[in-house]
Formats: sequence, C-alpha cells, structure tokens
Amino acid sequence: MKTLKVILVLSAILLSANSNAQLLKRLGKAAERAAERTLEKKVEEKASKETDKAFDTVFNNKKGKKRRKRKRKKKHKDILPLPQDIGNTQTQTSENDASKELSVYSKFDFVPGNKILMVDDFSLDNMGDFPSKWNTNGTGELVTIDKEKWFKLAGKSTYIPDLPSVLPKDYTIEFDMLTVVDRKTSSEAKLEIWLEDNNLFNRPNDMVKVEIPLCLFISRGFIVENRIANNRVIRNAVEKDIRDILLEKNHISIAVNGKRFRMWVNENKVVDVPRLVPENIVSFKLHPRSVRDGIDKVFISNVKIAAGGVDLRSQLLEKGKFSTTGILFNSGSNQIKPESYGILKQIAEALQQETTLNLNIIGHTDSDGNDKDNLTLSQQRAVAVKNTLISQFNIDRNRLQTEGKGETEPVDKNNTTEGKANNRRVEFVKI
Repeated sequence: MKTLKVILVLSAILLSANSNAQLLKRLGKAAERAAERTLEKKVEEKASKETDKAFDTVFNNKKGKKRRKRKRKKKHKDILPLPQDIGNTQTQTSENDASKELSVYSKFDFVPGNKILMVDDFSLDNMGDFPSKWNTNGTGELVTIDKEKWFKLAGKSTYIPDLPSVLPKDYTIEFDMLTVVDRKTSSEAKLEIWLEDNNLFNRPNDMVKVEIPLCLFISRGFIVENRIANNRVIRNAVEKDIRDILLEKNHISIAVNGKRFRMWVNENKVVDVPRLVPENIVSFKLHPRSVRDGIDKVFISNVKIAAGGVDLRSQLLEKGKFSTTGILFNSGSNQIKPESYGILKQIAEALQQETTLNLNIIGHTDSDGNDKDNLTLSQQRAVAVKNTLISQFNIDRNRLQTEGKGETEPVDKNNTTEGKANNRRVEFVKI
C-alpha cells in the first residue's frame, strides 16, 4: 500500500513538472515573439525618423541655409554692454541695465525729424477695423502678430495717412514692414512709396515713386522714378538685394531734404538720389502692387512722420540746446533701440569736433503712468544715453551730466499720440 502511494505521488510530480515545462516553453516562445515585435517596432520607428529627416533635408535645405545665413549676419552688428555711470554730478541713479547689451547699427546714419507730425502704432484702434488715422480707396484691417498690432494692406489699394498739414521741405518717414510671400509671388510684387502733389486719389503731375521689391526668386532692385509737370525725368533700378531679409520684420527709414531722397532698410542705405523730389510735394502714400490677396501679405506698424532737417551741431553751438524725439527706447524701459544710432552718432561727432563742448542730457516722458515712476524712468534714460556716448563713441564721461524731469515739462498735449510722442524726448543743453 505504501509503495502504491509513493508511485502515485511520483507520477503526480512528474505530470506537474511536465505541465510546468510545457507552460514555461509556451511562455518563452510568447516572450520571444513579444521581444521580436518590440524590436521590429523600434526598427520601423527609427526607419521612419530617418526617412522624415531625409525628406526634411530635401525640402527644407534652402530654408535651413537661410536660417544659418541670418544667424551669421547678426554677428555683423556691434553689441557692447553698457558700462555703469559713475561720473554723474547731478542725478545718480541705480542702473538695472548695466549688464544688458545695446545693439547698434554702426552703418546707420539716418537722423529722424525732431517735430512729430503723425505717429501711429494703432493702439487706439480695434482689431479687425480699418485704422482711424488713414484713408484708402480700397480696404485693409488691423491684425495681431506676436501680440503686436499690424495694419494689413490689400493689393490694388492706396493708403494715405492723415497729416495736420502738408509735408514741409525737410521731413522723415519711418515704419516697420513685415511681408509673407513665397517663391511663386510675382516678380512685379512691390510696396510702392509715393510722394505726390495732392493728398487725394488724383493722378499727380508732380510725384516721386520708390518701389520696395517683394519677390523671392529674383532680385529686381529698388525702382526710383519721378515726374515733373507730368513728364518723367528719372526712372532707374537701384541694385540692392533684400531677399535674405524679406520675410523678417524690417524697419524702413526715409529722409527728404529738399530735392534729396534717401531710404534705409534697417541699417543699410538702399537709395540716395540728390535731385529726385519735385518742389511742391505735399503728401505721402503707400500702395502694394501685384500681391495676391489672401496669399501674399504685407503689414506695416509703428508709423512716424516728423518734420526735421535742422543741423544739430548748429543748434547746439548757436542756441546752446537741442531736443530730439529720435532717441527711442523700449516701452517702459531705458534700453535704447538700435534705430537711434544715427542721431547718437551726430551728437558724438559734435562733441568730438568741439572739444570744449560739454552737455547736460535731460530725459523727458509723457504723462502716462505714475509721476514718480516717470521721473525715475527719465533719469535712467538720460543715463543710458550718456553711457552709450561713452561706450560707443569714446566721449569723456566728465563732459556729460544727466538729469531726469519726467512729465513735468511737456512741449505738447498729452491727449494725443502725436503729443505724447513729442513729449517723450531727450534734451541736450550746453554747460
């Protein structure tokens, strides 16, 4: 009996062992198949990534080259840190921006006018509306791009800003431009800048036209043309290629001094014609041409038109002071914008030529915001200007003093954008 029990126990153990072996075998095969599937999936994923990378390389190669080129181009700009001001004898302010970098355009010699005629950042207009300070024979609307308002222009439309009076003999025009075009854009696509003898939509007898090219696949250059008594006198193509920067945000600056017309794109002068402008020009107009509505897009922002042309050096020496709205700062900041370089350079040249000339730099603000904060900001901005003259132009700090007056000495009303722009100024007083 005991022997039979032993045999039964052994048989059960053998059957159990055999069943476990079969189970383990099946589990092993299942694990093997799962591992194979995981490996196959990883191989497929890697192959897919490599394929995508290959397609990206083929289709985006030129785009990548453009990005690399833009990155290299930035190295051409002089970037220097602001040194701390330790020589201020009137107002000593703590400099939060001492370690910040000030980017300047070393080639930029544009000097804006010092009396604002019209300024528009579209801050008073509603999104989707046509801006209130402009007239048109077509259409247009305000849109938001990167939290900033832009005026979207339409093809076959002319745009005329509202000015308080006709354009003077000497004036400047500035605006930011952003374009979205592709290689299929017509080679005739451009943004035309017109200076004319009327401020309506009539055909002019006297006019100037400069065309900014908006084509990517060829370089047409900048076309300049004028008409005097309805007769064409000048038409020519100025060979400047801006295709590498066309899809970026660009700053357009125009200076008219009598008959002379000059235009800059960012820091680079692209047009300089000494006898292009007829005598009786009264208005400025914009006209995008040959752009495909809904496909090609042209935007403008931060428009400023100012009367100017008075020699800075003469004012400093003869009148003992000079005030300018042309030194621009980031909103609520003492960081100087790079397009201010031209006027800073002119001030530095006056100091370099007149070695006995010493200046008090006075900052002013508009009335927006807190009085105390505006006073502090005006002081900081005056110090920033001083530091720039020292670091960028090697002016002796002992020749410069700084002061801030905030909103206490306005030169214009603070209830319009133009008035506020005139009050945001930097004054240089001979000491």
